[in-house]
Amino acid sequence: MNDYLHLYEAFIEFITHLGKKNKLAVRDLKRIFSKHFKDHQDSEDLLPLIKKLTLDNESDINSSFQKCIRICDELGPSREYYTLINILEHVVEDLVEKSDPKTTELTKNVLESFKRQIAQINLKIPKPPLFNMLLEGRSLVEWTSIYAFYPFIPKRIKGDGRPVLLIPPYLGDDYSTSFVRRYLTSLGFKTYKWDQGVNLIKSHYIPRLEEKLEDIFRTRGQKVNIVGWSGGGLFAKIMANRHPDMVEQIVTIGSPVWGVMDMKTPVNGVLEFFRGKSLKERNKRFLEELDPIPNVPITCIYTKTDGLLPWKHCMEAESFRKDIANIEVYGSHSGLGANVSVLLITANALQANIEGRTVEDTTTFIERFLYPFYWNKKKRSLFFLN
Repeated sequence: MNDYLHLYEAFIEFITHLGKKNKLAVRDLKRIFSKHFKDHQDSEDLLPLIKKLTLDNESDINSSFQKCIRICDELGPSREYYTLINILEHVVEDLVEKSDPKTTELTKNVLESFKRQIAQINLKIPKPPLFNMLLEGRSLVEWTSIYAFYPFIPKRIKGDGRPVLLIPPYLGDDYSTSFVRRYLTSLGFKTYKWDQGVNLIKSHYIPRLEEKLEDIFRTRGQKVNIVGWSGGGLFAKIMANRHPDMVEQIVTIGSPVWGVMDMKTPVNGVLEFFRGKSLKERNKRFLEELDPIPNVPITCIYTKTDGLLPWKHCMEAESFRKDIANIEVYGSHSGLGANVSVLLITANALQANIEGRTVEDTTTFIERFLYPFYWNKKKRSLFFLN
């Protein structure tokens, strides 16, 4: 939160000036802020800022707006801005109810301008560097070494027959998810293949996928957990958005869960060459369904050394809700289906979200050695030791 605290200070100042334009009193602004920040993942850090809120600041709405956008631009592209837009949309709804027509038009224009500016900032995510692309060769080692590592992977999680549907990556089939499926089955989960052959990320897969989801839900009498790798995560998110009543949670593995329409990837040219049209032209409406965040627990597994997809597109807005988590692993994109850390996190996430806990709470001390977040914390503790 430390990186974004300065941004939220500017954001609160900006909305405060918007409230002043709408002739709101301090107590009304505090009530509105508290209502819309209560579910924020860092509400404990933000609510004190709201308590200190005053209308004495001499800056105006234009300067506070530009300050907020400037900080976003300096921080760089991020899915976290989705939370800001969502809060602003709800605040604007509250303000419009009490404003005169002239002020209402101004307020709505401010919202649209903010959304445009954030969209422009998020266009700046570059495609993976050449070095990461070359590192994809590691996947051969990852897929061969998993046979040696698999017998030693801990099997302490109890699946208790909970249903899990696994969706393969782009150009992959059910064999691609075989190790994840095999591991979850060994823990007692009831796993299901996607049974649609090679995944070419086309919208015509959706009706059959919906039928399968409904069939599992009806047969098992339980909500279905969905795990999607890469392009499979797109379908997992769409199923969760369309059918939150049948989906327990989703776990995405190296999946571009937002911004796909403008995503820069080295495989774009290959897609257009073989298919005649780009993915976004063929499935525009399908991809537009990816933007909303499903109302189910979400765990996004990603690697910063991904050589095929920009890793920032593989992270959801953690600040939006407390049941959303982004977890980094070491490895290549192509090898994620045979990555020991991925297998462990997937199982831990499934159990944690069902029990209403965090993934870190369900992870043993030994397992944490496999994750970058453990070593990043160790580095920070060493840095501040003196």
